Amino acid sequence: MAKSGVFERDPVMVVKAVELKKELQKLLKAIVDEDDVNLEALDRAQQMLLALKELKLKNTADLKLRHQQTAPVPALVPEEFKCPLSKELMRDPVIVSTGKTYDRPFIQRWLKSGNRTCPETQQVLSYTSLTPNHLIRDMIMQWCKNHGIKLPESIKYNDEEGFTEADKDRFISLLMKMTCTLPQQKEAAKELRLLTKRTPSVRALFGESADAIPKLLAPLSQSKSDIKAYQDLQEDIIPTLLNVSIHDSNKKHVAETPTVIPILIDAVRSGTVETRSNAAAALFTLSALDSNKSLIGKSGAMKPLLDLLDEGHPLAMKDVASAIFSMCLLHENKVRAVRDGGVGVILKKIKSRMHVDELLAILAMLSTNQKAIEELIELAAVPCLFSIIRETSCARTKENCIAILHIVCFSDRSTWKEMREEENMHRTISELTQNGTSRAKRKANGILERLNKAVNLTHTA
Repeated sequence: MAKSGVFERDPVMVVKAVELKKELQKLLKAIVDEDDVNLEALDRAQQMLLALKELKLKNTADLKLRHQQTAPVPALVPEEFKCPLSKELMRDPVIVSTGKTYDRPFIQRWLKSGNRTCPETQQVLSYTSLTPNHLIRDMIMQWCKNHGIKLPESIKYNDEEGFTEADKDRFISLLMKMTCTLPQQKEAAKELRLLTKRTPSVRALFGESADAIPKLLAPLSQSKSDIKAYQDLQEDIIPTLLNVSIHDSNKKHVAETPTVIPILIDAVRSGTVETRSNAAAALFTLSALDSNKSLIGKSGAMKPLLDLLDEGHPLAMKDVASAIFSMCLLHENKVRAVRDGGVGVILKKIKSRMHVDELLAILAMLSTNQKAIEELIELAAVPCLFSIIRETSCARTKENCIAILHIVCFSDRSTWKEMREEENMHRTISELTQNGTSRAKRKANGILERLNKAVNLTHTA
């Protein structure tokens, strides 16, 4: 790991990052080894990736906290007196709902970052209020007295990156400006975009006030008569909404604010390319929660996302593909994607060799729908999928191709002749039975068995 990285400088972040990566490795192994798509594992893996991303964005708050400590701590501090997060002598021990004890400033920082689990047990906290542990506090004070150590006052936790009450007042002032004149709205929108980009604490503030999101969106909820001014505001407000949505504890609150999803869908439809990309990214981030996947799908987001994918703007392709993939982890959204023309749009981009790996993952999910299979056959997907298998070196791409072909083979016998010709000419399926992933091997063998059985039945007849 590079010495300049955030994790290298912050031991707490190092521990958390290692734990997240270990869990992610387990999930990925489960996803790869299982024959069918494990939706729960995919969703959890997505949450782990988002948590790692959020962790990477955090600053070195622990270092600042340590600089404030004025007294050296002896090397032989009893383990029960050390905070599990800071690994140092606790100044203000508090108990969380799982019964574990932490030093107040460090567990506050953990909670403020959007975490809702106990760092040691990984259990979900039934409540986030902190109870002073007077017993441990008294024991620490007695131990310090016995060793001639003066215990410093508890570190005053003041949010990440030195976020102060004055900063909070500034935040409130900016939200108030969002309901004022157009020049004030534009100025405030730009500043809020920058604040939420660089300061996780500001993102958290949006979740602490019921009217913060409505105030942020107030200019976009008004008349659109001035298209230029409306798009200028979109370019700052939509990224701000994306930044706020990154904070895990905000996702439900943001998505369930009545104006949010309609405004994001409108931005996907009619904003600048950058705005449309940011809106798609916001929908992807919010869709980390299953309840939000359902809400976004019911609000009609799938068709605008597919239209944006169809347009093929390079800047937006990855974000919109991620949003569609995440939403399609929910069955009802797969149905919507097929109904709204997703198979044709995605296959067209795959044939053009645009974002093949990402789009094949979506197509593999959609292929479990019978209507999708009919469209794939009608749109000549079979030769396209075989050609990708032959030309790509990506094992996952080969696997998704053969998984789709397996479903097609077992759903419609009209494709058997085409598959036999491919096998006779290129040995594409046999090659995968030897060199594919474990899942690809199973699918390829299944196709060959079906084709051979059909030939034997014909000869017998």
